[in-house]
Amino acid sequence: MGAILAILFFIFLAIFVLIVASMSIRIISPYEKGVIERLGRYVRTANPGLTIILPFIDKMRKVDMREQVVDVPPQEVITKDNVVVTVDAIVFYEATDPVKLVYNVANFFDAATKLAQTNLRNVIGEMELDEALTSREVINAKLREVLDDATDKWGVRVVRVEIKRIDPPADVTLAMHRQMKAEREKRANILEAEGFRQAKILEAEGGRQSKILQAEGEAEAVRRIAEAQRFKLETEAQGQAVAVQRVYDAIKAADPDDKLIAIQYLEALKQMANGQATKIYLPYEASGVLGALGGIGELFQDKKSDGNDLSTEE
Repeated sequence: MGAILAILFFIFLAIFVLIVASMSIRIISPYEKGVIERLGRYVRTANPGLTIILPFIDKMRKVDMREQVVDVPPQEVITKDNVVVTVDAIVFYEATDPVKLVYNVANFFDAATKLAQTNLRNVIGEMELDEALTSREVINAKLREVLDDATDKWGVRVVRVEIKRIDPPADVTLAMHRQMKAEREKRANILEAEGFRQAKILEAEGGRQSKILQAEGEAEAVRRIAEAQRFKLETEAQGQAVAVQRVYDAIKAADPDDKLIAIQYLEALKQMANGQATKIYLPYEASGVLGALGGIGELFQDKKSDGNDLSTEE
């Protein structure tokens, strides 16, 4: 009987030890930290890994240190120019101090949501509709700064805030669509007119360039023709100069006398008289004419005397 009681005792003791061990050993994930309380009082913060606590006395609360998301539900906000818009946003945060997150705020998600809604009204309420629609980055930065300052005592850091949508009323949206359509048509007309003007400018520039090239071509042609004519005249002049020089050399080598010159003079007069011209120009100098006639007379006398001599000999 005593042995059975001893065995039962050891069995109950083993079960108690197992229960105590299971309640004493805690495993904390790498993305978590543990806040340990002893008899309702904060004792320490446990890091990731194996942690041992006192059973029935200590209590551990795990805090997720990863980045979390708070979805701010849509709400109506009045802009500075009295337009009601529907806005919703997303807040990304991460815990920096698990002790503050546990003891300084009872329900962080509810508190963060209400805080984001309130500050969203304040930020957008200071802007007009057009500014609010085109300044999402400004709204995100202002809202993140306000929420980060407000949640610092909760042991939380606001990483970023993103505005999901800003929806104006239906009539305002329709008016914006009409305005956008008119603006696009205006830009299209401007671009079309600009294209037409550019085409005309290019066409005129092309015509001007064509005329310039044509004029340059004609000028080059005239220059080359003039060069050819000049070369022709120079060549002819050089040929005539050579011919005159050769004639002069031949005449000089022949050593002609006045008789030969007189004969050539008469032949030249004969050719001049055979023309169809009604006027004949003779040398103006009388001495030249007389000298020429004297030479001709002597020539005839010589020919006559030569004839007489021939008849006497016969």
